[in-house]
Amino acid sequence: MKLTPDKQLVGSRFGRALHTYRRSAIMQRIMAGELISLVERAGMAGHIDRVLEFGSGSAILTSLLLERFSVGACFANDLVAESRDFVMQASAGRPVGRMAFLHGDIECIEPLPGNLDLVVSNATVQWLHDPASLFDRMADSIRPGGLLAFSTFSTGNMKEIAQLGEPSLSYRTPQEIAALAGDRFEVVGIEEDERRQEFASPEAVLRHIRETGVNGLSRSTWTRTHYLEFLRRYRLSFSSGSGVYLTYHPVYCCFRRKSI
Repeated sequence: MKLTPDKQLVGSRFGRALHTYRRSAIMQRIMAGELISLVERAGMAGHIDRVLEFGSGSAILTSLLLERFSVGACFANDLVAESRDFVMQASAGRPVGRMAFLHGDIECIEPLPGNLDLVVSNATVQWLHDPASLFDRMADSIRPGGLLAFSTFSTGNMKEIAQLGEPSLSYRTPQEIAALAGDRFEVVGIEEDERRQEFASPEAVLRHIRETGVNGLSRSTWTRTHYLEFLRRYRLSFSSGSGVYLTYHPVYCCFRRKSI
């Protein structure tokens, strides 16, 4: 069942998961590192004047960004207001001149900071309602030659959940993700990967999903019968060694703002 994200529900679930996210979001931490490496390969220098990060969450990407680069002004945005505490903690003692937090839905914030050298986002784009429109608007805020770099997930991500009939996002193919560059960006690079994460049990899979906040798709409550049937079917269908697995399909993208 493919659903359009309910931003209020997404914010609520991620808000609850902020304090467990860093511990549980193993794949998202890997993705943040790969994204920073992609930015470096795209030619970003050791110092960046102005950066915007949207979907800052528990500041995993913020921390890596400020470890690798010195920054003049860094703007961090998240739907969850409590993300500000994580962002400010990540920037403490780091080479950043100004750190500002922008609370709210990035698709609604107006105006966006201007004259940006880099816009980054880790594992957030799949939650947007209209990323093409947002990216077109961001082109007005990114200087010519500046970068828009993000990681997201593609088709088949967490496919085990969908195959058992539970709600899932409508993930884009790598080709559809590339098309988000529109007329105002050129594609510098798109890379994809597929990884299985091992868990001791289906219960551990559900706990992982809850602790990373990615259960923000449905307000319905499972009955005990539904819960036990899900566990049974998951164990039967997706066993691996002594446990079970969950598949991730991350995609890493880097666009460059065109000069015209």
